[in-house]
Parts: sequence; C-alpha cells; structure tokens
Amino acid sequence: MSTATDDRDTADPPDEGWPTGRRRDPVTRTRRWATDRPVLLAAALAALAVGVWACWSVTVDDAYITYRYSANLAHGFGPTWNPGQDPVEGFTNFTWMVWHAPWVWLGVPLPVVSKLTAAGCAAAIVWVLVTEPRTRSGAALAAGSFVLFLPTWVHVDSGLETAPFALVVLRATVLAARLLRDRDAAVRSWEIPALLLLAGTLRPDGVLGALPALAVLLWVRRADRSVWVATGAAAVVGGVYLAARRAYFGHLLPNTFYVKVGVEAATDGRWIQTTAATLLPLLALAVAALLRPRTAAPAALVLASCIALWIIPALSAPAMDYLSRFAWHGFPLVCLAAAWALDTVEVRRVAAGAAAAGVVWTAAAGVLAPDARTLVNYGDDLRRSHIAIGLALADTDLPAGERTLAVTDAGAMPYFSGWRTTDYIGLNDERIAHGANPTDVLLADDPQVVVVTSGSPVPPPGSWRTDLPRVLAGRELVGVAQMRPEYFQLVFATPDVAAQVRAALDRRLAEGRAVTDTRLDPGYARWIVRLLGLS
Repeated sequence: MSTATDDRDTADPPDEGWPTGRRRDPVTRTRRWATDRPVLLAAALAALAVGVWACWSVTVDDAYITYRYSANLAHGFGPTWNPGQDPVEGFTNFTWMVWHAPWVWLGVPLPVVSKLTAAGCAAAIVWVLVTEPRTRSGAALAAGSFVLFLPTWVHVDSGLETAPFALVVLRATVLAARLLRDRDAAVRSWEIPALLLLAGTLRPDGVLGALPALAVLLWVRRADRSVWVATGAAAVVGGVYLAARRAYFGHLLPNTFYVKVGVEAATDGRWIQTTAATLLPLLALAVAALLRPRTAAPAALVLASCIALWIIPALSAPAMDYLSRFAWHGFPLVCLAAAWALDTVEVRRVAAGAAAAGVVWTAAAGVLAPDARTLVNYGDDLRRSHIAIGLALADTDLPAGERTLAVTDAGAMPYFSGWRTTDYIGLNDERIAHGANPTDVLLADDPQVVVVTSGSPVPPPGSWRTDLPRVLAGRELVGVAQMRPEYFQLVFATPDVAAQVRAALDRRLAEGRAVTDTRLDPGYARWIVRLLGLS
C-alpha cells in the first residue's frame, strides 16, 4: 500500500499502466497518466452521450408535475397547480421548478431543457470522477461505473432533478475531502454553505446530504470568521425561503410529504438489500478505504454523506424510486470513494483487475435491475397513453369552466391538457393531503372527466381510498389507453361532453399508436429495435 501525498504534480502514484515486464520510474508514470487522463475523459463522455441518446425518449410522468408548476409560474399565476385556486406545493424541487420557468417564455420544450441540463450536470460529474482520483485504475473504476450504469442514462433523461442534485452533493463532498487532506486547501469559505442551500432547495431532504461536508468545513476552518459569516448568511437565506414557502403555501413541508408519510412505511430491508447488491464492489472498496490512513477521513465523509442521503428511503418504500433513483443520489460519491481505495494499491495488476471487476459488476447490475426493461421503453408507453389523453383533452372545444379533470397519475395528462385538475391521490390537492376523503372531494368538484388507473379495461371498485362506483355514476366510458400489459387509463366523461371527448380521444390515441412502436411488452429487444429504427 502507498501512503503518498495527494499532490498531483509531485506525487508518486502506483504504476497503473498495462504490464510491460518492467517498472517505469515515477516521473514517467506520472507523465503518462497526465497524458492518458484526457483520453479516459473523452471516452467516458462519449459513453455517457451514447447512453443519454439511447434513453432520450424517457421522461417520467412525475416530471410533468414540475413542468405544470413552472408553466403556471411563467404565465404569471405563481407556482400553483390550478390557477385561481389556493396554491398547493405538489413539487419537491423548488429550484428545479424555477429553472424551467424562463424557458416557457422562450418556447423551448421543457423535457428538452431538463435533459440537456441534467446531461451537463452528468458530464460535470464525469469530470470529477476522472480528475479527482490519483491513478488510472481509480479513475477508470469511478468514471466507468458511472457512465456504463444503465440507471445513469435513465435518471439523466427522466426530467427530474436527480442529476443536478447528485452533482451538488458530490461537489460539496469533494471540497470537504480536500480540507480533510489539507486544511489549507483552496476552498472558498462560502461555497459549501451555498451548496448546502442549493441542495436543500433542489430537494427538501437535500440538506442532509451536504450537511457532513458543512460539518467538516466548520471544524477544519473553525477559526475562520468568514466561514461562520457565510454559514450564517446561508442559514438566513434558508430561513427566509422556508418562511416564504410557509406563507405562500400555508404549510412548512411540501404537500407530498403529508400524503406519503405513514402510508409507505416499510422497514423490511428490501431497499437496503437492493442497493447493497447493486453497488456491492463499490461499497466494499469504499469501506476498505477506511483502513488506509490517507483515505480514511475522506472515505468516512463519503459514507456519512451516503447514510444521510439514504436513511429516509432505507426506512420506507418511496414512490417513484424507479431504478433505485434515491440510491443514485449517492452513486457518484461511492464511485469516488472506491477510486480512492484503488489509489492506494501498489500492484497495478491488482488495481486494474479490481477496477475491471467493479465496472463489470455495476454495469451488469444496472442491466439486470427488475424495472430497467420497463424504464427504457417508458417514453413510448407514456406517449400512447398519458400524453395522448392530455393532448385529446386539450383538443376539445369546451368552455374554460367545463375543462375539469380528475386523475391519479397527475403528470402528463394535466400538463398537456391544461385543464383544472383534481389529483385524487392528494399529491397536488391540499384537502386530500390533510385528511379529506377523496370520494367527498370528487363529488364536490364534480369534474367533467375522470381518469381511472386500472390493471385491466374494467375499473376497480376503489382506488386510493376512492369509492369509484359513486364517483363514476352517470359518467360514460369514452376511451381506454393501454400503457403496459396490466396498466390502463380508463377515461370517463359526463354525458354532455362525452361525444366530444370520445372523438378527440379516438384521434389522439390512434396518433399515439402510429408514432410509437405499439408494443406493450417491456424488454431490451424492443428498445434496441426501436433505436435501430426497425420498428
């Protein structure tokens, strides 16, 4: 094992070249790695670009919730679900929502904004994973695992704040790790507090992920008055933000918190088991880094940050945790800590073998994830169902006062339709989130169109505590959109608008089938055929 310093210009890193039967001198090894690093960076970015292209069609339904709030903000209604009604905070990514609003004015499709922004953040993560490790094997493990992990491609393209948030936490952790190695490192006093503030406005739990980095800053630079001033300023700004949210929305926490807490508790360990199996080699190396003096403190920081990020999903069964989305928030951190562990390995063959094994395991785990086959086809499936329904409703020539809708999948349908919508799960409905009976709410709102999510073309007797027979009484079934083999959206309308809604649905559902591959089965073969233009 090596205990060299972390000075990249003068350090004597282990020989990381392929075996040649002789050892090169330290200067030669350092120069060769400096030459090879741009090559690895270019290869990693190319792999990321191919993956993002391959999953470009994937925009998850929840992303359209944020887009609806962004559009309403851009149009002068404020960040609200239904313009003119009491505002409700059905999103959990304030900064991400605000970021999209100006693009509405410019006419840029919001999914494109999300994907390009997230891709830029992912590219920045790749830069960190290539440049922070001291050795070729470490950088290859970190960057290779990241860009060849199929969930990376999906999360970058999903439309959500996942990649930007991961970048913010990674940057804060890297800065703190530099301070642990050298208390005089060039770290600005305000940057980590600002990153913590940004993390907290990207996700309500984001403060937890950056908090260990702030703790390191406050301890290492405890005698630096500017650090405390910057931290105090960030706390004031954060307090003003929380107070403004409380005054505007009427509640301290986002509306979704009140719906999900206590409903999805599931401490059976499934989330922990899945995450541990998927990231096993990386986690093992990150733990091994605790055993070496040079990497012990940075590795402990990474593991503390991951625990902070993962404690909530580990103790619950969070909705929309597709492809271990919440584990992915800490994925770049684990990649980097594993790279630091390989940086201490002197035998280049051992380091190269460990790096190859880690990349292969992680890539295979991403491909073998239970929901991966479904997610790579998600965009096509959503286009012929939810999006088609939303576009059909927008096509109808109904007065504004009659454009009323009720859904459980409150994403693409409300966004594309523009109709006033009751979300009878309650994620975007303050009444239901705070205890009102969904059946009573729907009977009071009396929407013209009710969309029911079902496992078959027949509506279930109930959905999300809703008595569907009572709600659907007097309404006609005017369309059925099938997303997957056991995933249907059943559209019911009042008799006075049924004919118009049915005609619009027939056109848009046919169009959706025409522009997608029409297949329902989840599978890689279907995805690859579509990518090759053969479907």
